[in-house]
Amino acid sequence: MELQKFIEQFAEAIEVEVEGLSDETIFRNLEGWSSLSVMILIAFFDEEFEKEIGDSEIRSCITIKDLYNLAIA
Repeated sequence: MELQKFIEQFAEAIEVEVEGLSDETIFRNLEGWSSLSVMILIAFFDEEFEKEIGDSEIRSCITIKDLYNLAIA
């Protein structure tokens, strides 16, 4: 999956506007980011990438690109 497609799907999954998002966006600073977003992101990784990730992997990421790198690793 290309990075831009990942950003679009990430935005859709956590229900934020894709406009203004980039690979360097610090996802925890997004309006509406919450513990529910973490759960949604875990489900997103499972569904889209068949990867099981946990809270600790998400905490190790800072930017959307970090999440992307986790997804494609």
